Amino acid sequence: MKIYKKVFPLIFFVAITVLTSGIGFFVLKNIMPGDDTLSARCWKEVAPYLDQNLSIQKRVDDLIGRMTEWEKIGQMALIEKNSIRDLGEITKYNLGALLSGGGAGPKAETPLAWLKMVNSFQSATKNTCLKIPLLYGIDAVHGHANVLGATVFPHAIGLGASHDADLVKRVASATAQEMAATGIYWSFSPNLDVAQDIRWGKTYETFGSNTENVAKLGVAYLQGVQDYSENYFKVLATAKHFIGGGSMQYGTARNKDFKVEEGNISLDEKSLRQVHLVPFQKAVENGAQVVMVGTATWNGKMNTSNYYLLTDVLKTELGFSGFVVSDWYGVYQVSNTRYDSLVKSINAGVDMVMTPFEYKDFMSNMQKALANGDISRERLDDAVRRILTAKFKIGLFDRPEVVQSGLSVIGSVQHRALAREAVRKSQVLLKNENLALPLSASLEKIIVAGSVADNLGRQAGGWTTEWQGIDGNYGVAGTTVLDAIKNAVAKNTKVEYNKQGNFSMGNNLADVGIAVVGEKPYAEGWGDDINPSLSAEDLETIKKVKEKSKKLIVIIISGRPLDIKKYINNWDGVVAAWLPGSEGAGVTDVLFGDYNFSGWLPAKWPL
Repeated sequence: MKIYKKVFPLIFFVAITVLTSGIGFFVLKNIMPGDDTLSARCWKEVAPYLDQNLSIQKRVDDLIGRMTEWEKIGQMALIEKNSIRDLGEITKYNLGALLSGGGAGPKAETPLAWLKMVNSFQSATKNTCLKIPLLYGIDAVHGHANVLGATVFPHAIGLGASHDADLVKRVASATAQEMAATGIYWSFSPNLDVAQDIRWGKTYETFGSNTENVAKLGVAYLQGVQDYSENYFKVLATAKHFIGGGSMQYGTARNKDFKVEEGNISLDEKSLRQVHLVPFQKAVENGAQVVMVGTATWNGKMNTSNYYLLTDVLKTELGFSGFVVSDWYGVYQVSNTRYDSLVKSINAGVDMVMTPFEYKDFMSNMQKALANGDISRERLDDAVRRILTAKFKIGLFDRPEVVQSGLSVIGSVQHRALAREAVRKSQVLLKNENLALPLSASLEKIIVAGSVADNLGRQAGGWTTEWQGIDGNYGVAGTTVLDAIKNAVAKNTKVEYNKQGNFSMGNNLADVGIAVVGEKPYAEGWGDDINPSLSAEDLETIKKVKEKSKKLIVIIISGRPLDIKKYINNWDGVVAAWLPGSEGAGVTDVLFGDYNFSGWLPAKWPL
């Protein structure tokens, strides 16, 4: 009896502990994000959504029917890869998409390092219940230019000067091939903005200021990127930035450090449609699967939260069936709180949120919004369905694993030849006094100077290796304009170079002086400039070169037209070379007459 009295409380305590632990486990299991309430959800046999013989719609139907709310929310998150400290986070949060911001790559930015990095992220999805692959995105706006050794093509403004849709399509296809070789299947391009103000730092990302040309080349680029093969798109293109960013007013930027970017568009609807909607309409008609909404405001309302633009116009009127992704932090600029901003943006029509770092905050706010009824489950399912459909269309569930041998396409001889073709077809002859051009390759002496003559970073511009670009000969493999000149001339022609134009020649003038000048690299926001023009340093260099030459040729490397009205009368020949990228020989192809100048201005140049 005494033993019973001592043992019973112990037995009772153990029983209660076991019971309550079971209840606690049951409750915890049903509220923990990502856990499975039914083991049957995680099929060990091949589930229908993995059957390539079924239609995409049936595969999506099957997959979405298996997903928990938590898994659906994860598919809507687009995360910057540097926010992932532990690969287990991808699994735990069932994340659907990652991106590399400008310059965000592996420590060694070789093609192999990129491939291994992306594969490591993808491997984490295999530990989830449904094993939904990641969509990995990158700003390959002029080639896969974050990767060492990649072909760096001319920026869009240069391609716009070519007015050549076939060329643009081939450039886009080559870019997609180099991306796919590193396991990246989502390109944040083409830019379909119609640039109306050259003071805007994004001008060079556009095909120019002519709506028809932007639409034509934008469709060509989209088709080249999405090049349909093996029953899926090569790479997913992104039509951006919906809509009207090219008409933002100078001085209206929300960010005090900017002047145009994130500014207000005051156009009436008729003008907005006529100037800016047409390229997106054509893109949708030609298979666009992703549209990125810009961070501009239209008459005081942010595009990110504009239901009329995103749902009524884009999704309903234009019939866009793909998914809408927000731009960098765009969703969180709508209201004073992240929660309210998120709710308004999702309900307006944003399907995937580029958070880009606060994915835990995003996940919890989405859960809260769904529980409160601020976002409907129908809206959640619609967004996820659109995203999953795009994933199936690019074969994420079906395509073979990328192998190291495929990296040989990056920076290939064929792609560099294509880039050189693109460069020469984008050159615009602004002035040719007394037939100063083309030059003879057998001149006795040529002097070369200027801040961009021997600088691949400036030649390539922003979104090269780093977001704002680089200033110097590192991070890019290619041919400078200086080296191209040396390679183009005859054996007995002497080419002398001095960056500042300090030549000691006495009274013996060079046959030709070539000044290669232009802008330092920049990207959006930081590139906004009230007066795009040549620097005092460049102007002084040009002056020195003129004094030492019988004939002066000025080559302008820039992301937009520059104001040279006060000076151009003193120059014999002027070439707008835009941002040619890695292949400087494309400039000399026309400079020395191997090919005729064929480009013409994609935007008005103040002359």
